[in-house]
Amino acid sequence: MKKVILFAVVLFGALIKAQDKTDSQFKYLEYDIEKIQNLYRNNKVTVKEVVEAYFKRINDIDKNGIQLNSVITTNPDAIKIADSLDHLDSKFKNKPLFGIPVLLKDNIDTHDKMPNTAGSLALKNSFPLQDSYLVKKLRDAGAVIIGKTNLSEWANFRGEKSTSGWSGLGGLTKNPYILNRNTCGSSAGSGAAISSNLGIIAIGTETNGSIVCPSSFNGIVGLKPTVGLISRQGIIPISSSQDTPGPMARTVKDIAISLGTMAGEDKNDKKTIGNTPFLHKDYTQFLTLTGLKGKRFGYVKGITKGANKKVDDLFLQTLKILEAQGATIVEIEKDWISPEISKNSFELMVSEFKDDLNDYLKSLGKNAAIKNIDELIAFNKNNKEELQYFGQEYLEISAKSNGKKDKNYKKAVTIAQKGSQQGIDSVIKKYNLDAIIAPTTAEAWKTDLKNGDNYENFYSSSSPAAIAGYPSITLPMGYINELPIGISFFAGKWEEGKLINMAYTFEQINPQRKVPQFLKE
Repeated sequence: MKKVILFAVVLFGALIKAQDKTDSQFKYLEYDIEKIQNLYRNNKVTVKEVVEAYFKRINDIDKNGIQLNSVITTNPDAIKIADSLDHLDSKFKNKPLFGIPVLLKDNIDTHDKMPNTAGSLALKNSFPLQDSYLVKKLRDAGAVIIGKTNLSEWANFRGEKSTSGWSGLGGLTKNPYILNRNTCGSSAGSGAAISSNLGIIAIGTETNGSIVCPSSFNGIVGLKPTVGLISRQGIIPISSSQDTPGPMARTVKDIAISLGTMAGEDKNDKKTIGNTPFLHKDYTQFLTLTGLKGKRFGYVKGITKGANKKVDDLFLQTLKILEAQGATIVEIEKDWISPEISKNSFELMVSEFKDDLNDYLKSLGKNAAIKNIDELIAFNKNNKEELQYFGQEYLEISAKSNGKKDKNYKKAVTIAQKGSQQGIDSVIKKYNLDAIIAPTTAEAWKTDLKNGDNYENFYSSSSPAAIAGYPSITLPMGYINELPIGISFFAGKWEEGKLINMAYTFEQINPQRKVPQFLKE
């Protein structure tokens, strides 16, 4: 993640299609969960055949061809697992994710032949001792974990002037719409892979923007849930206050199906304790066309502060679409979130990262490659390929802190979390809103490994919900110069169902998803 997510306004030259005939040869292009499972039910195809097809797709365009570089490792046992699913009794084939190829961001523990690395060479051979709680639930739901996706190293909490979508272990992931554009991060590979049909769904993680920004840049749907809806046990952390995993998919329906399998109480993650009354086992109940008519949506006028007129114009066009569907659009004040909130959010992350990372590394047992943040810093200093583009300032600041015992930590938590929660709650109450809406980001900037992500003319709307720990969902709103732009819906705590309903209705009346063409600029 980054404290803010940024874009550069650029001039486009000629765009050249880099794609070969791969799409026309891939029989499952843009298939969703329901369509794949209908093939299984009608005995048209086996799980093994589907998984083999996705592996070929990964080999054709991710490892070879245009070399998208979104999948950091594939699961060597996936074909065997798929074959075992094919031989189960029919009663087991009704599970919500039965036979669905799923990709995981490479900061989520699996107890198999895949390491969990955070994109770091320091964890190249780090094999967790057990599945994360989330992965157990996905496997129980019938999913086939086919691989893990590249990410901004250490979820973009390593150093200044970093490049989103780059890691020392995985290299650089390309944006499938225009290959020299950025994927955003830190769930970069998850966004690019799902947009490029390398899986049906992916699981990303977010501290601030790391699900919604790459979903926007890569033209897909991404849901950042309420912190505590889904367990974080077995996920390499940044901040116990803000971290959450969440689903990324090409349709809102697939988000709803997958979310129901992931949500649940876990005794090893105290944030989830007591969440049962607020979650739903089946979020598909919210897939009705009732999410816009009669609803009140708040927005901030001139949302990008003049930095990007094209985004402002696209958003204003979208507001008219919402109004035509019977929604009421309400202009809200610009200062409902204090500038002090972001500053204190960074301070709490610095403190929490040290303690939370050290706790995670302890969970790897006595044979862990590195055992604490100090050893990580030393490893990076001794391995030049890690620091070839940018430093590790955030790691060093965190290591020097007193962790959660830092004198400013509790104050930072109060100002950041409580302030953001109160800001969202108060503006929703004041204007009697059903949700707040905003462009998710502007269009993707040009990737620049030497200088890092371009901070000029930045815009991102992720921070309020991320810092509050509240849910948000993004889906495609339109395109600027062939690059996708997302729209985000924000609401109060535990209101994922409401957001899914709104996003689904918007998606059905204004479908904007386009298959990427792998253009060269």
